[in-house]
Amino acid sequence: MDTICGSLCSSGAETHQIHHFSISSSSFHEIDPVSLAHSLASFLSSGRSLRSLKLCDNNLDRNFAKSVFSTLLDSSCSLTSFDLSENNISGWLSVFNWKSNAFLSSSGVTKSLQSLRILKLGGNNLQKDDAGNLRYVLVQMPSLEILDLSDNPIEDDGIRSLIPYFAEASKSCSPLTDLNLGSCELSSDGVILLLDVLSTLARPLNSLSLADNGLGSQVAEALGKFWGTSIQVLNLEGIGLGPSGFRKLRDIRMENLKLVKLNISKNRGGIETAKFLSKLILHAPKLVAVNAAYNLMPAESLPLICSALKTAKGPVEQVDLRGNICEYQPSHDTMLAEFQHNGKPILILPSSVALNIPYDDDP
Repeated sequence: MDTICGSLCSSGAETHQIHHFSISSSSFHEIDPVSLAHSLASFLSSGRSLRSLKLCDNNLDRNFAKSVFSTLLDSSCSLTSFDLSENNISGWLSVFNWKSNAFLSSSGVTKSLQSLRILKLGGNNLQKDDAGNLRYVLVQMPSLEILDLSDNPIEDDGIRSLIPYFAEASKSCSPLTDLNLGSCELSSDGVILLLDVLSTLARPLNSLSLADNGLGSQVAEALGKFWGTSIQVLNLEGIGLGPSGFRKLRDIRMENLKLVKLNISKNRGGIETAKFLSKLILHAPKLVAVNAAYNLMPAESLPLICSALKTAKGPVEQVDLRGNICEYQPSHDTMLAEFQHNGKPILILPSSVALNIPYDDDP
């Protein structure tokens, strides 16, 4: 790292012209990690042209992350993308000072990352306290568009800490468009509160992922209200909707939805998945792709979905039905030929080869 950072700075120059810096999957096992952070800090401090910084899956700890972030706060670069995902930095913000809702660097000078558009912190073992501290940082990022907090056990307490940020964003017309909260150990209680706020944003989200959180059917009503906004990409994979959840979703009024891509896979909805999907296809005129794989749908699901595809006038290009209990029949070839987009089948059906392989979505 010393050699790399040193070679990128011209001899005698106070600044360098590097725009993008990325080191991934290169675990730093150093005797003196603080010294290592200092060598990178020197590079960052002289990077007025630096626009993106990616330090992903490098086995970084909280002290390294704190040092890097502190340096960025005091630097003159206009960073637009910052990726620290797949490390272990829980507690990295706890050492900073918070006063009057303003973010202060370790030197006591008020700083902010005004130009940051993308922040990726997925897979960092962040806890609820980290989410609480992050709230104060986010309000100092008025240009933030993409926030990835996936695969962090922040739980409901963590999301409650972040809700005031989203509420404030609704008043300030924040440009936030993409939010990833997959695998954050959330329950329906926390997500319902979150969706209620997200449904009121002056500038609604384009993309939201709640995948792999055990939400259950209780979240259906809040979801129905939320997708009445201009949400375009929604990932609900493995959230435990079940038959009752899909039934509730189907009973909610649908009218001119803006959905473009929807993932409802691994929810064990059975025939209720097909009934919901057949209604959705008719009321989402911009729908392009649906992933409904591994939902235990029986063979009678196919006629329902095909009927909806025939009636719909939307641009549906793909409906993934793999991993469902649907025996392969010669008539499937006819369906594949009938429903095509640019010469490719719209329906992705279970292959005859995989018929006898049971699906188990338990961890």
